[in-house]
Order: sequence, then C-alpha cells, then structure tokens
Amino acid sequence: MAQFPAGHVPLIKRLSRWLRPRAPTIPDEPWQAACEALPWAASLDRQRRERLRTLAARFLHEKTITPLGDLELGDHERILLAALCCLPLLEFGEGGLRGWSQLLVYPDAFRVRRSHVDAAGVLHEWDDELAGEAWDHGPLILSWADVCADLAEPDAGFCVAVHEMAHKLDVLDGELDGTPPLPSGWYRQWARDFQRAYDAFCAEVDAGREMAIDPYAAEAPEEFFAVCTEYHFSAPEVLEEAMPEVAAHLARFYGPSPMRAG
Repeated sequence: MAQFPAGHVPLIKRLSRWLRPRAPTIPDEPWQAACEALPWAASLDRQRRERLRTLAARFLHEKTITPLGDLELGDHERILLAALCCLPLLEFGEGGLRGWSQLLVYPDAFRVRRSHVDAAGVLHEWDDELAGEAWDHGPLILSWADVCADLAEPDAGFCVAVHEMAHKLDVLDGELDGTPPLPSGWYRQWARDFQRAYDAFCAEVDAGREMAIDPYAAEAPEEFFAVCTEYHFSAPEVLEEAMPEVAAHLARFYGPSPMRAG
C-alpha cells in the first residue's frame, strides 16, 4: 500500500474524519414527539433523556424492526419501540444490544407451540398466548397491542418491552438465570438477595396468598428478574415496599426509575 509523506499527516487525519461513519441520530422533531408519547421518557431529566436518544438511535441503526400480519409501523412507532427497548440500557449502555439483530412486532398477542417431556418420558404439548418473547440469540418479539396498553397505563406495573429486554441483558453472561453481567462482588450480593427474595415470593404464591407483585414472577428466577424490572420502571413504590433489597439492586443497575425522576 502506498504511503503518504510525513507532511501529509493533517490530510490523513481529515480523511479519517470524513471516512469514519457518523454516529446515528434521531432528529429533534420526531424525538420530541416520541418523548411526549412515551411517559417514561418524558419523566427523565435532560441528561438521561439524551442518553436514551443516543441509545434509541443506535437501536434503529442496528436492529431490523419487522411488523407482522397486517400491522404497519411508521417512523414514530419505530422510535417509540426503540426508546422503550432502550430504557433498561440507560446505565448499562449500548453493550446491552449485543447478540441479536431483529425486533418482530405482532399486531396482538401471539400464540406459540410448547412441548415438554416429563420424567416418565411422556411428551406434553400446548399453546401459549404471549405478549412478548426473547430468544437467547434470536429476535425479540412484542405484541403492539400490549405495548400500547403499557403506554396507556405506565404506572400499572407492566411493560412488556422492558421485560423482554431484561431477558436479553440476563443472557449476556451466557446463562438465563435472573442475573445479568455484574462485577464479581456485586454478583454475589445480587445472587444472594435475589435468591432469598425469590424463594420467599414462591412460598407466598404457593400458599395462595394475594401478592402485590404479579405471581408470574414465581415461574423461574429469570422471570422473577424480568417481572421485577417491569415494576422498577412502572410501579417502583410497589416493588420497594414488597422487596426493598431487590428494588435497591435494580435502582443501582438501571438507575432511578423514570417514574421517580420527573
């Protein structure tokens, strides 16, 4: 390869700047419209809202958003989806987008076929109706109707987009187990406190007691983490009262809940 003489170093630097891909951005007007429609974004302080904007732009640049069936998504809806999915990344950063490339959006709840072979070797099959799903190294899948329901009631304790993104963060360390990548010291504290809270929660659910937190959290440790993530973003006071140690870990991991940041 031919080399420039030493005197051409400034020119090389200018060429490098010109050739370097520009960071993706979302223009002011559509971003403002998205923030007005997204209660969690509207509640963020200016610094965190700009951080969310940068993350959402990266999401739109890296991910393919595919509407299914007769669903149509315009630019506004795509920005909303990107911002929702990036809410859990405000502290973790764009590394949380690793490992997958597609967001599939159904018009409504969707059905998936499940199968399980029990200890006796008997195959069981059934259909599940889902609002969202996250494959370990595959797409993230959402129901648009459920996303809209979350937007209409942002403090109801539900947010399917952040639930599924919690699974994406969880699996980044190679295990879907309710513990995302953390420094070793924090990892031990997290594992101890979450296991203790999960065991107590499951015991209460098994006893038939009425719970402040969605009982679906008792399904598995990874669902416990994802459901608690929903409450961090949409009903932080409920989570803090029910599980203060879990709430403290999530506030450290995700940053303060947007529902408390306004």
